[in-house]
Amino acid sequence: MGLFYNFSVALFSALGSFLFGYDSGVIGSIVSAEFDFFHAYFHSPGVSIIGAIVSTFAGGCFFGAAAAGWLAAHIGRKRTIQLGGLIAMLGCSLQTGAQNVSYLIVGRMIAGLAIGCLSMVVPLYQSEISPPGMRGFLTGLTQFMISIGFLVANWVGYGSQFIRSDAQWRVPLGVQIFPATLLFLGMFILPFSPRWLVDQGRNDEALAVLQQLHGDKGNKEFIELEFAEMLEQIQYEKENISTKISDLWSTKPMLRRTLTGIGIQVCTQFTGINVSSYFQPTLYADLGLSGSKVLMITGVNGALGAITTIIFIYFILDRVGRKPPLIFGAVGMAISLAVEAAINAKWGGVNNHAAQTAGVAFIIIFSALFFSVSFGPISWVYQSEIFPMRIRALGTAVCTCANWACNVLISQVSPIGMARLQYRFYIFFVVMNIMNGVVVFFFFPETKGKSLEEMDAVFGDQVIPHALETKQMHNVGVQDEKDRDSDA
Repeated sequence: MGLFYNFSVALFSALGSFLFGYDSGVIGSIVSAEFDFFHAYFHSPGVSIIGAIVSTFAGGCFFGAAAAGWLAAHIGRKRTIQLGGLIAMLGCSLQTGAQNVSYLIVGRMIAGLAIGCLSMVVPLYQSEISPPGMRGFLTGLTQFMISIGFLVANWVGYGSQFIRSDAQWRVPLGVQIFPATLLFLGMFILPFSPRWLVDQGRNDEALAVLQQLHGDKGNKEFIELEFAEMLEQIQYEKENISTKISDLWSTKPMLRRTLTGIGIQVCTQFTGINVSSYFQPTLYADLGLSGSKVLMITGVNGALGAITTIIFIYFILDRVGRKPPLIFGAVGMAISLAVEAAINAKWGGVNNHAAQTAGVAFIIIFSALFFSVSFGPISWVYQSEIFPMRIRALGTAVCTCANWACNVLISQVSPIGMARLQYRFYIFFVVMNIMNGVVVFFFFPETKGKSLEEMDAVFGDQVIPHALETKQMHNVGVQDEKDRDSDA
């Protein structure tokens, strides 16, 4: 089936990422001042309650990501994605039918468990089904679908503000039940990760999946070499590497992998993106904008972000690598937020059209341009490709937990920070983006073009040769397959 099938599998599994983006985007609209029926129904919740409604979701995500590490290793990447879709159906249904704030928070906590699980396992699954030269693109579909989720959420929010009943907020919350159901059902026909199948001793199935994903008339040798490399590496890891959490820091190369994986996610959160994502209407209100225009601008920002992401992951990421875009994005976001702080300091809340236009433009440039060509897609690609197979699910789970732990912190304090510090709140993220660029420059290795099995050479713990590098196969299973082909 080849490339188109590979792309289709990666894109469909990213429905889990769509749910992540949609929920994160829609809550910003729902808690905004334009959703008056929401505020009336829940008796005008204060900033601390709003922060709890937003951050409780992220708290659930933390525990969902932690559980997904065990699930992905034991029941497989595919079944873990299905389980995430099933739990998302429940959590989204509870939010849609919420009768009070506690009911809503419980629904968001359950939905968060699902999204945390999916945010960890979807890019892991995508990375394990991708050929080395396209892994940035196919795993980067995670961020693209997050962007599409935000885009749909923003425009659903824009349209729903005109509904003059409690359906104003119930409809946008209920929309997410459909993709969750589609993900759960659709994953029945998608393949298991070939690397997980090899890890379970199901080698014939793994080879068949590889042929489905990567096969065409001209790359039979590549598939045989890739399969041989999987067998050799996973066999070695089974014999020499355990799956204890302490293995994440048991050697210097493993500690470097773990710190790098956690680092990319922590740096991503401290770009300030979730302040923009969750509270974007509030940022526009601080510039003096109000009414339906606020949610319309949010929708435009989402559309531009999705377009930028797909262009970047398709045309650029696998060509230029991981580090240069991260440094470029960090510098660009720091400059954007510094300009935004200056605009808010002098003209915030003032009816100055030029200042409002500039303020909106730099919020969009920050997220739709610089974030979308750097930490947005690369964070999911990077954390999913750096760990060896025996510890990959656990390592990816720890990194994703770091993401959600920071997310909880930032989403909880942001309403208070924006209310009390106003434009000064931007300065904190200016400093953090500068630090992000420094950390990436000095500590992050480049992983472009390497197979997942070749990451040991990148991190300095390679002990066996790689078939894709030596062009030699040492596995009996592959040789047997070649013999069967010749007999046929």
